[in-house]
Amino acid sequence: MNRYLRIVTSMLPVLACAILVGTTGLYAQDAGAPAPAVPVVAAPEAAAAPAASKIDTGDTTWVLVSTAMVLAMTAPGLALFYGGMVRSKNALGTIMQSFVILCLISIQWVLWGYSLAFGPDKGHLIGGLEWVGLNGVGLEPNADYAATIPHQAFMIFQMMFAVITPALITGAVAERMKFSAFLVFTLLWATFIYDPLAHWVWAVGGWVRNLGALDFAGGTVVHISSGAAALACAIVLKKRLGYGREHMVPHNLPMTVLGASLLWFGWFGFNSGSAVASGALAVSAFVVTNTAAAAAALAWMVVEWMYRGKPTVLGAASGAVAGLVAITPASGFVGPVASIAIGLGAGVLCYLAVLWKSKLGYDDALDVVGIHGVGGIWGALATGLFASKAINAAGADGLFYGNPAQLGIQAMAVLISVVFAFVGTFVILKLVDGMIGLRVSEEDERKGLDLSQHDERAYS
Repeated sequence: MNRYLRIVTSMLPVLACAILVGTTGLYAQDAGAPAPAVPVVAAPEAAAAPAASKIDTGDTTWVLVSTAMVLAMTAPGLALFYGGMVRSKNALGTIMQSFVILCLISIQWVLWGYSLAFGPDKGHLIGGLEWVGLNGVGLEPNADYAATIPHQAFMIFQMMFAVITPALITGAVAERMKFSAFLVFTLLWATFIYDPLAHWVWAVGGWVRNLGALDFAGGTVVHISSGAAALACAIVLKKRLGYGREHMVPHNLPMTVLGASLLWFGWFGFNSGSAVASGALAVSAFVVTNTAAAAAALAWMVVEWMYRGKPTVLGAASGAVAGLVAITPASGFVGPVASIAIGLGAGVLCYLAVLWKSKLGYDDALDVVGIHGVGGIWGALATGLFASKAINAAGADGLFYGNPAQLGIQAMAVLISVVFAFVGTFVILKLVDGMIGLRVSEEDERKGLDLSQHDERAYS
């Protein structure tokens, strides 16, 4: 444990430098310097709307449909994907976590989460409390985020991102975390990690956005944050009983593949919906999302085939998810050929990261670090390589289009997200552990979470 603490401590000066650089940029901007080219949450079509914004029914319909699709990513998508990968004695407990997060964060987001994430900026670090309880978040458009749809439509679309992010983390603590601790941890993590990071990256005035970082649909906010948090969880909760000695295989691979397929379906809403308009940018994001997922599934399958001698269904499904993760931050800024390169890189890198898990000695039960952490990092950096203003004029060109500085900005955003999420999660875990304890007893772990935490069985 001391070794991990030394690693974390050594990273703090780097974060301090990042904050200093970001603050310097903000002061320059406040002093009248030209604002950097930053991604706008709304599509160019929405951003170009006249001052007297009028609701567009087509845009509104697309955002509401996308919201439902992203909801389906958590329950049933992620619930089935994770539920099939655990042992049968933990299937219901794992599915329950995704389902309850949907309920818990839906309330948190309405009461204070949305206000902290997207409310009026306070010092470039957090949103104010003016929108608590959705006060002032009504049915009229908000020109800053969604000029052609009701403000509440944008709010509930963003809610689904806040829902799935902590749900992703549950894969790292599968089969060993107390349900009570899981509830407290999720509420604290959403409030003190997700909401501030979402404000930094996406909100008007957020300091990472002001640096010029590109994150169209959540590479840093969703995937890197959940991957870094998953690593902290795996370290603090330690390994499952019998890990490395017992054969812990998925109990229901058809369920996992069904979940992965639902994730793929919902991801079109995740990425294309982030255009916040039913125009050309949404179409482009839709195309590259599908292309990257397919490329990554094939790449993972081939690499695994070469390494193990046989391709696996779990590998193909995991590869598709890795590709979806990697294309997320780039989906509004790159074209189809670039998305193939991003998908191929994700399939190879994420497979290698999963292989190295056992060598590094942490028990990330369902490969959140390898898929979402590594995939998110690759996707954020790849955005700095392949982004093109020809795809999205509100973005920026990347290294391959004559702007090497963008890659450096993306690297800075990655570092900020990793350090903030890892350190913050570590602190929250220690706090919850001191309050109520994080892990079930050895007896309850052997019995399984279904019986010990919920007094139910997945299969009679």
